[in-house]
Formats: sequence, structure tokens, C-alpha cells
Amino acid sequence: MASSMVLSSPISHKTLPFRSSSRLLAKTNRPTSSRILLAPPAAPSKISQLSGKVLVRTSIRDSDTKETSSTSLPLVGEDSAVFEIGEQKIVSWVYFTVILGVVLFILKVAWLDGSPSGLGLGKAFIDSVSGLSDSPEVVMLLLTLIFAVGHSGLASLRDAGEKVMGARAYRVLFAGISLPLAVSTVVYFINHRYDGVQLWQLQGAPGVHQLVWFTNFVSFFLLYPSTFNLLEVAAVDKPKMHLWETGIMRITRHPQMVGQVMWCLAHTLWIGNSVALAASVGLIGHHLFGAWNGDRRLAIRYGEAFETVKSRTSIIPFAAIIEGRQELPKDYYKEFLRLPYLSITVLTLFAYYAHPLMQAGSFGLHW
Repeated sequence: MASSMVLSSPISHKTLPFRSSSRLLAKTNRPTSSRILLAPPAAPSKISQLSGKVLVRTSIRDSDTKETSSTSLPLVGEDSAVFEIGEQKIVSWVYFTVILGVVLFILKVAWLDGSPSGLGLGKAFIDSVSGLSDSPEVVMLLLTLIFAVGHSGLASLRDAGEKVMGARAYRVLFAGISLPLAVSTVVYFINHRYDGVQLWQLQGAPGVHQLVWFTNFVSFFLLYPSTFNLLEVAAVDKPKMHLWETGIMRITRHPQMVGQVMWCLAHTLWIGNSVALAASVGLIGHHLFGAWNGDRRLAIRYGEAFETVKSRTSIIPFAAIIEGRQELPKDYYKEFLRLPYLSITVLTLFAYYAHPLMQAGSFGLHW
């Protein structure tokens, strides 16, 4: 649950400044590690029918750019999960560490700390929502709905909000509202996950633990394709809305939604009661809306370029590959041999072994 609610924000080190095919083609003279060079289109009026050559340079490829088949479609989106050690600035990561510390301190004092020295707003929020119903299933759904409205609502207002207050200030507002609501929902789920009606009991069945563990492990690689650049998450770098086209996006255009579904199915199978089912219904519903809303926002932001990406990707995993709309490069696996994916692997294993710590912390809040 904790993993499923981390704030999403499409990230990269550099953004392709395109809104139409003409602007895409105007930037082909500046190759970098995360930019993509496009050949002139065969039919300028229909970017989806482009054919030509595409050169890609990333941190995991050879120092010389490599040319794909002349029959392959050119990329119009960004190369995801690129992380160049040489481009990192120590001062930026110092800022990130300071900002993270300040955010966690404020969250603790204002939301989590119920002692006389803290505000304890989190408990007051949980108590107010719990007062609406004696059913933990209903409370779980209400908490998820409140988080969804705050999170997706602010995401939908992002363009207008950034025009008024700037990208960094709006990111602070977004995080300041979404993070406490996410923490409250997670803590309530942990504390009440075994309440409600037991629908089935499969924890002792052969192979169930292994299936649940593997499903959760894979779901983390899908849940976080948009949070690779932590500097944008913390607004050290200017937050941007990115149009990704490589890596996990080749498998599914909405990996966070697919990862959330996998997480929910695994936890519901393992816990097997009505509270887990209610949490899964709420979270899956939220992410299905998020998939639709994300496509809508990208279409408004990138127009024809997004339609091109949409035409050769799919929401259902592997569907575009099976249908022949997505052509995988021969070295596709290299798009995952990058530091961000290694970091996700380490953090996923840490989260698994840190479950007792998360449970103890949640129990201590008495929400």
C-alpha cells in the first residue's frame, strides 16, 4: 500500500520541447544522452506514418550512436530512466536531502505527532472520517476517495496552477496535500487490514506466498516509471510533464495503473477479507481513472506526438507488441540496465523486509 501511493510525477533529466511534429523536427541538431534524433518524415501531415532512421544515445549504450533499421518508426517520446552520473551536481543532491528532511519533519510535527508538542492533524482527520461509518470497509473507501480527489484533482489543475504560481510552487502544493492523505490511507489500511469479514484463507496454501511475493516485486517496477528523477519530485529541478516511450512504456502505456492492479490482487489474495477487497476496489478505480486522465492531459500537452505514441503502445500489457504496433529493439533489455531500476530493486527488497517496522509505526499512531 505504501508503495502504491507515492506521488507520481513524470521525470527526466531533459525534456523534448515538442508540441507538434514540426517542432520535433526542429531540434535534431543537438544530440544528448536523453534526446532522440529524428530523420525528416515521409509524410509531414501524418506523424504516425513516419518512417526513417532514429539515433539514440543513452548511458548504457556504446559511446558512438547506433543506427536502427531504416524501416523502424522514429521515436517521438523521451528515453526513460536515463541517469548520467557525470551530469549530477553535488549541490542539487544536498538541496534534495535538506528538502526531504524538512518535509519529513513537517509531516511528523503537523500530521503524525499527537503529543502536546505536535499538531496531530492526522488523527483528527482519521477520526472525522471514521465518524461517518462504523464499517472499516466504508472508511477505507472514503479515505481512498479523498486521496484520489486530492491527488488527481490537483494533477488535472496542474497546467492552470503552474501558470499562476510556477512549476516548483505548485509541486510543493501538490505534495503538501497528497502526501498526508496518502500516509493516512496507508496507515489506516495497515491497522485495519485484518478487520471485516474473512472471505477466504489461502496463506497456508502451497505456492501462494511465492506467488504473492513475486507479483508484488514485479509491481514495483511498474509503479515507479515516472519517479526516476528524484530531483524533480522534490522540485530541485523544475518539474515537467514528460512523454515517455522506452523501457516499461513499450509493455504498457500506464505502468503505474498495471502495477497498482498487481499490488491489489496480490494483497487481496493474501489477506482475503472485506477490508482488503474494499481497498483494492478503491485503488484500482482511482488508477483506472488516472489512466484515462493521464491520456487526456498528455493529448492536450503534446497533441499529435502523443497520438503517435498512443498508436504504438497499449494499456493492456504486451498488447501492442502482440499486435505488431510496438517493435522492440534487439537490445531492448538494455533499457532496464540502468541505475534507477537497480535502485527500485534495492528499495523493493528493503520495503519487504521493513514490513515489521511499517506495521509497528502504524500501530503506534492508533489510527
